[in-house]
Amino acid sequence: MSVEKACRSCRYVSSGAENCPACGSSELTDNWSGFVIIMDPEASDLAKQMVVKMSGKYALKIK
Repeated sequence: MSVEKACRSCRYVSSGAENCPACGSSELTDNWSGFVIIMDPEASDLAKQMVVKMSGKYALKIK
């Protein structure tokens, strides 16, 4: 089982990836806590505040 990692650039959480599927960054960390799942980024006020363009799981805090 692979560890979920969060992107330091956009906070997208993925597992088993070497680069972020959302932004392409290679700066991934397993040192994060809390998450939010964005289903419809165009209709979500939270997604707009977080500048999220793609639906998925996002870390709330990256250490």
